Amino acid sequence: MQSKNKFISGILIGILGIVLFSSKAVMVKLAYQYQVDALTLLLLRMLFSFPFYVAIALIYSRKQNPQVVVKSDYYWLLVFGVVGYYLASYFDFVGLVYIKASLERIILFLYPTIIIVFNRLFFKKPINPTQALAIFLTYIGIVITFWGEVVISGNDTYIGGLFILLCAIAYASYIVGSGWLIPKFGVVKFTSYVMIVSCFAVFVHFGLFSKVDIFNLHWEVYLLGFLIAIFATVIPSFLVSESINRINSSNFAVIAGFGPISTIILAGIFLNEVLTLLQLFGALVVIFGILLVSLKKKN
Repeated sequence: MQSKNKFISGILIGILGIVLFSSKAVMVKLAYQYQVDALTLLLLRMLFSFPFYVAIALIYSRKQNPQVVVKSDYYWLLVFGVVGYYLASYFDFVGLVYIKASLERIILFLYPTIIIVFNRLFFKKPINPTQALAIFLTYIGIVITFWGEVVISGNDTYIGGLFILLCAIAYASYIVGSGWLIPKFGVVKFTSYVMIVSCFAVFVHFGLFSKVDIFNLHWEVYLLGFLIAIFATVIPSFLVSESINRINSSNFAVIAGFGPISTIILAGIFLNEVLTLLQLFGALVVIFGILLVSLKKKN
């Protein structure tokens, strides 16, 4: 009975984390209505997130690492902090300047298939027929959804789509490359460390290339930056980790299919975004393709 309750609570925690993560794109689009650029908004996200990750890192710093950590592990942690949460986040925020929040989440949902391709290229892991079918379906779904948006919104969709695809590639690289580091540091400590690294990367980027007066923005931008940091970054990052801990990564991958759906719903409510029936069909094809991979792993 206790095991069943743990599994159910893990599912509910995972769904909550997914919905909160999905709200990020919607809040970013809302912030863009106040003439703020992508880098400034990303800076606010990291500024508000930074104290929480530092506090958590300090709390867990005294906890012994599950495995032996050598100096090179810290170098790799720096690399994955830059790739996984700085570059991926920057590409994501820039892409959202050009495309709908709902389309962003659908394209980002490709990252599991990108992971499969990376594992084949770099670790020589074979792609089985189910995975090949899943990859084919997801990219067909993206083409259907993307083409429908180009017809509606024009060529800017190509620019936005490219940046979101780069985001998915960066995030997939982070997942593939950092998988061996997480057991060494532990989930909470590793997440805190890489987020701190990404925060510093954003601070440096903003300091070198932006001339925006960070103290002279609309109050709504500060509020949305805070909400993105806390409710779409800090809280869901640990909710997802706890969900994976309770129900395992394979089961979590199945419920992750709720992400694009929740974004479409939230974007419809708060941004009045509407996908055509053809685009909704394409989104369902993408979700089905990812679930095909996830269910295969589970079995």
